[in-house]
Amino acid sequence: MKKIGIALLSFHLLSGSVCASQWIRVNQEGYLPDDVKVAVWLTDQSVSVSEFQIVSGLTDKVMCNCKVVQQKGAQGPFSNTARLNFSEFKQSGSFYIKAGTVKSPVFRIGNNVYSSAVEVPLKYMRQQRCGFNPFLNDSCHKFDGRIVDHPTRTGEKIDARGGWHDASDYLQYVTTSANAIYQMLFAYSQYPKAFADNYRADGLPGSNGIPDVLDEAKWGLDWLLRMNPDKDTFFNQIADDRDHAGFKLPTNDVVDYGWGKGKDRPVYFCTGQKQGLLKHKNRTTGLASTVGKFASAFSLGADLLANFYPEYSKILKEKSVDAYNKGVEFPGVCQTACCVSPYFYEEDNWTDDMQLAAAQIYKSTGDKKYLKDAVLYGRMEPVTPWMGADSARHYQWYPFVNIGHYQLATQDNPAVKNEFIRNLRSGLERVRERAGDDVFLNGIPFIWCSNNLTVALITQCNLYRRLTGNTEFLEMETAMRDWLFGCNPWGKCMIVGLPSNGDYPLYPHSAFSQLYHYPIDGGLVDGPVYTSIFKNLRGVHLGQEDKYAAFQSDRVVYHDDYADYSTNEPTMDGTASLSYYLAYLASEASSKDSNKRVLGGIIQGDTSKKKIALVFTGHEFADGGKTISKALKKQNIKGSFFLTGDFYRSFPKLAKSLQKDGHYLAPHSDKHILYADWGKRDSTLITREAFRKDLKDNYQAMIQAGVNLPKKLYFLPAYEWYNNDISSWCSELGVQLINFTPGTGSNADYTVPEMKSYKSSEEIYQNILNYEQINTLNGFMLLVHIGTDKRRTDKFYNYLDKLIETLKSKGYEFTPVDKLL
Repeated sequence: MKKIGIALLSFHLLSGSVCASQWIRVNQEGYLPDDVKVAVWLTDQSVSVSEFQIVSGLTDKVMCNCKVVQQKGAQGPFSNTARLNFSEFKQSGSFYIKAGTVKSPVFRIGNNVYSSAVEVPLKYMRQQRCGFNPFLNDSCHKFDGRIVDHPTRTGEKIDARGGWHDASDYLQYVTTSANAIYQMLFAYSQYPKAFADNYRADGLPGSNGIPDVLDEAKWGLDWLLRMNPDKDTFFNQIADDRDHAGFKLPTNDVVDYGWGKGKDRPVYFCTGQKQGLLKHKNRTTGLASTVGKFASAFSLGADLLANFYPEYSKILKEKSVDAYNKGVEFPGVCQTACCVSPYFYEEDNWTDDMQLAAAQIYKSTGDKKYLKDAVLYGRMEPVTPWMGADSARHYQWYPFVNIGHYQLATQDNPAVKNEFIRNLRSGLERVRERAGDDVFLNGIPFIWCSNNLTVALITQCNLYRRLTGNTEFLEMETAMRDWLFGCNPWGKCMIVGLPSNGDYPLYPHSAFSQLYHYPIDGGLVDGPVYTSIFKNLRGVHLGQEDKYAAFQSDRVVYHDDYADYSTNEPTMDGTASLSYYLAYLASEASSKDSNKRVLGGIIQGDTSKKKIALVFTGHEFADGGKTISKALKKQNIKGSFFLTGDFYRSFPKLAKSLQKDGHYLAPHSDKHILYADWGKRDSTLITREAFRKDLKDNYQAMIQAGVNLPKKLYFLPAYEWYNNDISSWCSELGVQLINFTPGTGSNADYTVPEMKSYKSSEEIYQNILNYEQINTLNGFMLLVHIGTDKRRTDKFYNYLDKLIETLKSKGYEFTPVDKLL
């Protein structure tokens, strides 16, 4: 919520020139194969579109001609618009859409498109930590704080350190923090396997045996406990808008609240009455909206942290009931406090907070009193009021999604279940009705933080679909997801750093990025607002030329500009709210993936099945080609050949013959380039663009050799050596990196007698069998070279027929990698 202007910076080039007359907007992160897949075509000229093509991003080959076009006519700044539906195209890979002469950005289709996205918002959450900040590896706001607005304790010192900064300023609110905690906990409760353990509790790299999302939620819960020191005392906020004194890192915050520069900050007591220390005051009427959020976060936290922190969990459980009882005693809203400006979180609803608290405590305790209360509170607000509305005040109806409805819709009581399913549906119907004929299916009111509403809508669509199996709102759900990833008028992804190769905000309203050029990956920016809001907020302006001018309208604007805090400031709670849906998307990948991975590369298939893929690599030697081909044909099995561009250019007849026999052929790098340092694996030896060219050249060499590209794209890197960068860059191109399964030493078949690491073919053969006897070869990708240096006269491929025969006798089935994986 801070409103500062700083120096002008150059602007990132858009995906396609804004001087163009036509644009195609897509989800730049990509689509799941079974998604409702829609792109949006836009023009500022009097033309139309009736068909389009899906083109390979690797080879520029037309993969599909499509004619499912839904005309939408003039909208906003565009004289004509259309929805291009390619849902029936389910092939995995990297593609772009072409209509006439206009092309979309490249996007991916695949089950694993969102497999790692769920971890990205947690990067921003760790960066937002107050107290010890792991991103800076330093501490800030060490003197928090001093009680204000208390009848007897004003000015008293209290330990309120910790928590998260709310946005790009350094205020802290229970309102948003407790909701963020609940959102992350809820995501984990629904999809626990979606989250990794790569960070310690303090946010620094390392594993501690606890999923990172729980570490982050506990960081927030620790702060909530400090803000609720006893059952009758609740604090709602640290600092106020006097904070808005210029961009600075939190460790350099020198704002003086009356106790010295950079010293103690005010900690606002929940009075249940109007608050504001100076000119402006809020409209507080009670405590329930805040203490209800305390209660739901404490209750769910108690359940999910019990196995990790049993004594801590007991404290949270007791605290949840105390907070809930306080809400029953003091109904009404407890708004955040303003001071020198009239901007605050104007929350006007509270029954949803009490409903969620009661439903969560019932789920934890089984006490039906809470279930009865939850139903009564839920009936007081059957639909979150922003849904279907044209406008609302800032955070007027918050949280933006009512998970209490979902919790009641999961109950065994049919009447309760059906009632709250209807409530969820009613909200979705209102938004869909408001969207009308919008080409993006967007029925969101473009108030400040509209992206938070978008995430809420996606979440509610998904929860309703999970509860009922009804896919009526699925297209709206995916359209709103796609909106966040670039399928919007501006072609702008709304999450900083996601996707890594996408057109995401480069100039967010943040001191981290603007002053110090630190990445703030994972932050969800506020999103588009009504033009009238942008023009009337205090201090909002543009610090540079508006490169999106062609896409602005009299109704709605968005700016990738550090000085526009109304559309381009990341928010902590909005970012946390992404956790649920991204976890759902990640689970879609994991549910279809039983493969073992290292650094993003698959190194082994399903270990529960006795299947093996024989993997052959080749670059400059092909002396084993005929022998291998003969052995595979004799044994009636198909192999997988990963060959360099140079190999395809040197031995095209062999490559074509292998494919004619039904084997899987794929790339192995065009020039057999070493991508990562041998001694320091995370040191990448090639640029992204050079890698992309190398891989594309390898595919072109396959085509020139007369080899057809496979439908499932796998890539085995040269030297069987790679790192996270390489696997990530492969993924951007719609290609899955794989590597051989280690353990047997079969890859030593290239060694020559002069080497210390030399292994004879008999040794390799016996090593394979010995490994199998102890460990099994289930899901193995067993590597053999198609040719080796002439100095190695003892060729292992001569053992291939005997090896296959032996492993078949042990019950193994041989299959190419595209079927193994």
